[in-house]
Order: sequence, then structure tokens, then C-alpha cells
Amino acid sequence: MREKNRPIGIFDSGIGGLTVVKEIIRELPNEDIVYFGDTARLPYGNKSARTVTRFSLENVKFLLKFNVKSIVVACNTSSSLSLPALRKKFKVPILGVVSPAVKKAVELSPGGRIGVIATAATVGSACYQREIKKSAGRYKSFAQACPLFVPLVEEGWTNDDVTLEVARRYLGPLVKQNIDTLILGCTHYPLLEKLIRKAVGERIQFVDSAKETALELKRVLAENGLKSLSRSARYKFFVSDEPERFRKAARRFLGKIPCLNKGKFSSTISP
Repeated sequence: MREKNRPIGIFDSGIGGLTVVKEIIRELPNEDIVYFGDTARLPYGNKSARTVTRFSLENVKFLLKFNVKSIVVACNTSSSLSLPALRKKFKVPILGVVSPAVKKAVELSPGGRIGVIATAATVGSACYQREIKKSAGRYKSFAQACPLFVPLVEEGWTNDDVTLEVARRYLGPLVKQNIDTLILGCTHYPLLEKLIRKAVGERIQFVDSAKETALELKRVLAENGLKSLSRSARYKFFVSDEPERFRKAARRFLGKIPCLNKGKFSSTISP
């Protein structure tokens, strides 16, 4: 019983991982959650693989202090660059956001032409392209870095003409490749889904990595006998900098914040 009632740990480079939190709460409403957003060191998307892996290892160590039963790497950049190192070092089940999204995209794609939008680091790692090739070798994949999307989301410009023009510029090359399915390969991007839809049209199917990761976590917990017993869930949120800004931004992601812990994390992890 104690094993089952331990919390789920989730980390991201900032606030984008809250889209994963939202989906996990929807799929697993009885689970306690401890979330860490490394707001002092974001963005991860323009940093080296070595640096991202170091940050990710430190983030997991912090979450393990809460005796978490599993960890979700809600950052696409960390998932693409650091997952093997994390799984090698720690025994707790660790899930990323790449594989669940690819699995769904392969399932949905009618013509085997899958687009991926993500940060520069995620696109540069080619993790989505490799995973698509491994899952469905005959499928074609086309990746596009969208570095301006994250700051635009964090500024709250999710329904702005400037953001729409940026989206059209980024997504134009993918539309020309005649993609039929598009993976939103960054946890910030679901907040731009309606705007991205305007940029690409109605025929392209979207895959939300946050939603697919929540479903994968639900399956993993069930298979390992770790699903929480029915009770009221509790949520804790930690950030490494600017807790008040996080609180305001989080309202756009979650709508309602059950609990926000303002404790500084910088004393535990040095930027």
C-alpha cells in the first residue's frame, strides 16, 4: 500500500511540463504529484547534450528526496538527450515524452508522412526521426525547429497575430512536404494548438506528447502494481527561480493550482 501511495515526480526546464501534469491529473486523478520546474536555467533547448544531462541528473536527485515511485521527464529536450543516462543511474521507472508521441503518430498517420516541431536541441538530436524509423521504417519524417514558440507561450502570446505569422513561417516547409500528422514535440506547444491549426489547415492530425505520456504512465503504473488507491490527491510545485512568475504562468496551463510551493531550489542545485 505504501508503494502505491508514493507520489509521481515530474520535471521540466520550466513551466511547459505543466501540460503533462494536466493530462496526468486527468488520467490519474488519485495520484500525488511533485513537480519541479528549473526556471533558473531554462531554456534547455539551446544547451549542449552534456549540460542538459547534468541538469537532468540533478533534477531527478531532487525529486527522489520525495520518495517518488516513478519519474516523468516532461521536457522533450531532456527526453531526447538524457533518458539513457537517467535510466542507467536510477532504479525508479523513468518515462520520457518522445516514444509515446511517436507510437501514437505512427498509429494515426494515414500516409506515413509525419512532421515534428520541437526545440533546436530536440530537432538536432534526431530522436523523433530515429524513433519513427525504428517504429515504422517505411514512414517519412520531417522535423522543424521552432525556437520562438517557447518564449511566445511564456509571454502569453498564444492567440496573437505575431505568433500566427511565426507559426506560418516555421510550418510552411512541413506543409510543403505534404505531412499528414504533426507531433507537437515540446510541452509548451499544446497551448498553441489552435493557432498552429490555423497555420497548417484542418487535414493534418495532431499528436500531443503530453497526453500520450500520461496514457503511457497510466499503463506503466498499472503493469507494475503502482496505481494509487482511491483518495484525495496532493500536488507540490517547486521552481528554481521566480516563483511568482511561475504561479501566474501556471494559471494558463492548469487553470487552477491546488498547491504551489515557493521554496527555492537554487540551494540544492547550483546554476
